[in-house]
Amino acid sequence: MTDRRLFTLLLLPLVCSVCALAQMADPVRFSTKLSQLGNNEGEIVFSAVIDAGWHLYSSDINDDGPVKASFHAEKMEGAELVGKLVPRGKVTEQFDDMFGMTLRFFEEKGAFVQKVRFKGGQYVLNGYLEYGACNDQMCLPPSTVEFAFNGEAEVPKAKEKPVEEAVPAEEVKETPDTTVTIAPEPVSEPQESDLWASVTDELQAFEGKATTDTSTSSWWFIFLEGFLGGLLAILTPCVWPIIPMTVSFFLKRNKERRKAISEAVTYGLSIVFIYVLLGLAVTLLFGASALNALSTNAIFNIFFALLLVVFAASFFGAFELTLPSSWANKVDQKSEATTGLLSIFLMAFTLALVSFSCTGPIIGFLLVAVSTQGDIVAPTIGMLGFAVALAIPFTLFALFPSLLKQVPKSGSWMNTVKVVLGFIELAFALKFLSVADLAYSWHLLDREVFLSLWITLFALLGFYLLGWLKFPHDDPDHRTGVGRFFLALVSLAFAVYMVPGLWGAPLKAISAFAPPMNTQDFNLHTVKVEAQYTNYDLGMAAAREQCKPVMVDFTGFGCVNCRKMEAAVWTDPQVRDLINNRYVLISLFVDDKTPLPEPIEVTENGTTRKLRTVGDKWSYLQRTKIGANTQPFYVLLDPDTGKPLNGLRSYDEDIAAYVDFLQKGLDNYHPNQ
Repeated sequence: MTDRRLFTLLLLPLVCSVCALAQMADPVRFSTKLSQLGNNEGEIVFSAVIDAGWHLYSSDINDDGPVKASFHAEKMEGAELVGKLVPRGKVTEQFDDMFGMTLRFFEEKGAFVQKVRFKGGQYVLNGYLEYGACNDQMCLPPSTVEFAFNGEAEVPKAKEKPVEEAVPAEEVKETPDTTVTIAPEPVSEPQESDLWASVTDELQAFEGKATTDTSTSSWWFIFLEGFLGGLLAILTPCVWPIIPMTVSFFLKRNKERRKAISEAVTYGLSIVFIYVLLGLAVTLLFGASALNALSTNAIFNIFFALLLVVFAASFFGAFELTLPSSWANKVDQKSEATTGLLSIFLMAFTLALVSFSCTGPIIGFLLVAVSTQGDIVAPTIGMLGFAVALAIPFTLFALFPSLLKQVPKSGSWMNTVKVVLGFIELAFALKFLSVADLAYSWHLLDREVFLSLWITLFALLGFYLLGWLKFPHDDPDHRTGVGRFFLALVSLAFAVYMVPGLWGAPLKAISAFAPPMNTQDFNLHTVKVEAQYTNYDLGMAAAREQCKPVMVDFTGFGCVNCRKMEAAVWTDPQVRDLINNRYVLISLFVDDKTPLPEPIEVTENGTTRKLRTVGDKWSYLQRTKIGANTQPFYVLLDPDTGKPLNGLRSYDEDIAAYVDFLQKGLDNYHPNQ
């Protein structure tokens, strides 16, 4: 990332604060038209009228500067683009001190022209022009003006010269420079290629080929995540003081201890039911396909990141997230007016409402985290773990009331728990922003930027625990206890641990969260494993030329376990040597949002669908070729036939087994045989 680009990003919040005023002023107004030129050619003309003091930037400026004008075709039927978008009119050229470069722009009026060639017959042209404009005080955000034209063009007359005759040298020379390529990704026809053919039967034929079924283990992990969240919720000031009061209520309500215990257990089960119902509601609301889409969708990831920032601000004391008090009052009144199991259930529901200001951010964080894993069952399992942890103390103290005398009293330590959770939620907010940044190749949160922010966050957490940083609801005279001191030591040590990562250290402990190493501009760590190709067809062709077997890595920008494998297994010297020197590594990112030049229509399980992005294409390859749809997955292939050389490997940090997996692939590879 250049210094100018970084400077621009630092100015972005200030720019955005006045963007609303700029948009209301509407300083640039466009009109579009399609002009016929004859010889089956035409041009799309974007004419602009510009308010005084504003600059409309040209299409021929450097990418490091302001937003330049660019042409985007979404639908081109019966026509093709000729050349690039060109400015027309009086263009001012001037050196700009802020951007440190020479800029070209229009003042008062200007135009951009995109030339097209008609193929004859019906044509449909849809798309948009993106442009940027600034004055001396503010800039517009990237803005667009759309166009849509359709009609009928004459069929080109046949040329008098035979097709075989040579084309003039000038025409041959000019064609590559004037033809616009919408995206560099080549269009493959997967359903017609032998290298794309299914190899599931061959994979099953390998002894020891069974892939690790991570669904059960991942569910246990999600349950433990929820359980930990429930334990943390217990320690907050909204829940902890309620425990002894509630248990005492049940014991006083019934003179028979057995019945009191029975009702307390029922109370705990009601808590479990309420929160599991919440997780089930999230599952039913979004559905499986939507939950899968959440993992890399930019809008959802940015929304989740902002949501976590709001939760963190609440924990820091900026405000309290509370539900209307009338809800809790009404439910409480209902519980008093009823008897039996219904009254106990309503009491549990009252707890859920009253404690929302503390449990809400934890529940929200948990649901956000597990929902973006794409597993439809995950929210329900996560809420089950949360509810079980939350219900344990109510049931435990009802069984053993004498333990209540030994629990610590409410105090400022519970506020410390909330603030620590706030810092953790801010750290994870950056993780969600990073996923969106990687999927859409924005390069705003490259690895060193991400690490810098995490180092700052955990250093500030350490300072807070030592009492050097205070929030509005902190006790100004509170001294640092032994427990806070050791927590501060861990947090500050963690911040120091991440510092070498700014120069390329692997940082295995956070490899699952930090952006991959290839996003880092400055890297002194030269020994690494990086894919030679991110395109399956190009990688297979290169492997045939080099007479090397292929290792296909089905991965994702937002795949946590992929980063763990790369940091824990690929960095082993023996594994690294085998991958770098004996294989051609092809990494296919199934969440790459780069659009394909044209959608590819495929038939899968009897249903016709379109592959619109690069990620769609590689996900389709993984499903149809190896019969899997989760990441990471590793398959070793013969580049000549596309057949497997060994069974599959998924997430498993057993280095010896991974070396054996790679070595067997080499033993089974016999080029040109």
